[in-house]
Amino acid sequence: MLHIILYAIVPIVVVMLAGFIAGKKGAFSGDDAKKFNKVVLDFALPAALFVSIVQSSRADLAKYVNLTLVSIIGIMGCFMLVYFIFKYCFKKNTGADAAVSALISGSPTIGFLGFAVLEPIFDSTVGLPSVALVVAIVGIVVNAIGIPVGLSLMNASLDKQGAANNGKKESAWKPVLHALAQPVAWAPILAVVWVLAGIPWPKELSPSFDLIAKANASLAVFSAGITLSAIKFSMNWQVILGSIMKMFVMPAVVLVLGLLFHMDPDNLKMLVVAAALPPAFSGIIIADENNTYVATGTSSLTLSVILFVGCCPLWIWLTDVALKMF
Repeated sequence: MLHIILYAIVPIVVVMLAGFIAGKKGAFSGDDAKKFNKVVLDFALPAALFVSIVQSSRADLAKYVNLTLVSIIGIMGCFMLVYFIFKYCFKKNTGADAAVSALISGSPTIGFLGFAVLEPIFDSTVGLPSVALVVAIVGIVVNAIGIPVGLSLMNASLDKQGAANNGKKESAWKPVLHALAQPVAWAPILAVVWVLAGIPWPKELSPSFDLIAKANASLAVFSAGITLSAIKFSMNWQVILGSIMKMFVMPAVVLVLGLLFHMDPDNLKMLVVAAALPPAFSGIIIADENNTYVATGTSSLTLSVILFVGCCPLWIWLTDVALKMF
């Protein structure tokens, strides 16, 4: 546990704090953070996922069938739970507000913090390819399933309000195709197909990917700090509930499902930690672009980031206890 705190939690806090201070002092702005995020999501993270996965084998991929099922059922189940709770339990919320809530409190920020958290904790025990596969699988669920579903729900609500697309109904498939066109979605899929096809990966090509891939974790965490510096924090019941749903309910659901599916212990621990990551920053970007649920969503993100410092080691401990019991 001390190793986890010193090698995973403290570095993230320090780098994120550096980004936060830089943002507050005006060295970087929210627009700069969006540019850094684009580097992470379009270049660094896809490179890290691709080069790690293509070095795996078919046997390695076979071990992740249960993890894939638990990820889809657990994460998307919590995603829809957040949507329905925030839509029907808070009268002032519109369907668009609830959809953005789901995109934030129902989605872990696997793209930004996945490698930064999982690699220092699990690399020495399971290896980087295994870490990359977990990040890739959860990333595909969040980016290729969660975001399209959230956008479809949000657009449907905005259409009813007459506030979107000039009254023209957008195709339900457009968000799906847009999500799959992003490098963070198709790069790991291409890598999996490569492995399944049995094509040998020339190791000489790896250094070319590794150079940009190494920027992924540090730049993502620093950018997260800048993003938080631009957020005006406010506390209300929706902020608290959103943080509880993300930081406690989702990892608990994933843990129970993982035990029921008899997942590999190491894979289960990685998946629970992934589920306990703070909310997806993509949800904040979508909220800002559509001027929907911005203040509450960003405040929930801030509170969840603070809670993560304690939740990460807590969920690792709880998973170890559960594995010993069952």
